[in-house]
Amino acid sequence: MVTIPIIDLTAFTNGDTITRRNIIKQIYQTCHEIGFMYLQNPGISKDLIRQVFAHSKSFFNLPLEVKQKQAWSDEFNNTGYVGLERERLDPNKPGDLKEAFNVNKQAAITIDASILAFYDNCTELANTVLQAYALALELPEDFFIIRHNQQNHTLRSLHYPPLQTPPKPGQVRAGEHSDYGSITLLFQDDVGGLEVQTASGNWIAAPAIPDTVVVNTGDLMQRWTNDMFCSTKHRVMIPSNNKVKQSRYSIAFFCHPNDDTEIACLESCQKEQPPIYPPILAGEYLLSRLQATYGNS
Repeated sequence: MVTIPIIDLTAFTNGDTITRRNIIKQIYQTCHEIGFMYLQNPGISKDLIRQVFAHSKSFFNLPLEVKQKQAWSDEFNNTGYVGLERERLDPNKPGDLKEAFNVNKQAAITIDASILAFYDNCTELANTVLQAYALALELPEDFFIIRHNQQNHTLRSLHYPPLQTPPKPGQVRAGEHSDYGSITLLFQDDVGGLEVQTASGNWIAAPAIPDTVVVNTGDLMQRWTNDMFCSTKHRVMIPSNNKVKQSRYSIAFFCHPNDDTEIACLESCQKEQPPIYPPILAGEYLLSRLQATYGNS
């Protein structure tokens, strides 16, 4: 039975040489085998996380016409409100039963002090994870950090409303997909529904574990590492119990390299097989993925 490992981040940030080496090895194995992990002691205050969830709930509680005034307009900006069923993460299925609100660093500055603080905290946490990834891949420890220093990250609040009517055939809360960037940090409530696909094709639950952050690898990291690190498919299903009558909230921090970073196969990832993917600029890849996600809805 595959389980998503729980990794104590303080063992990496504060551990001695042997402890750090063991954690780096564990992170490598996790990224290689499943692409998802829970990070314990992520270094973001619970109070700040609570504030951001409260801010998110108050926004989604607004009337639709108010939310639509801040509607997502295009994939170049990729900020604003995304309404129910607007997004189709699995192109073969109906639109997702969720609404979302995207902010970048500039938008975070204008919205609320807690949102900006959270964005900065997530950036710092992501940099620590990227440092561990670099060491796991035999790279200089700042290799990924300097290629993410323009902070092109997207902070996304998500709301999966209670179901009032039966879903369309095949419709779920978030369709099967992989994330587009390098890594994602995910904060979720305890309603549940997130599922992760294992290498054998089975789906396993990834419930909320108190005081942890879910971290998963995205497509660009998979390309960079020549499939050594896997960008795992995941989805959010509709609960089969009474929780179907509850809202589910989550917050994702999509960590993306600088737009002009060339994502080309790393030397340390060519030992087992020649490069699989042609080089691509990070910004071009993100645009192509966003166009595919929104283009047909």
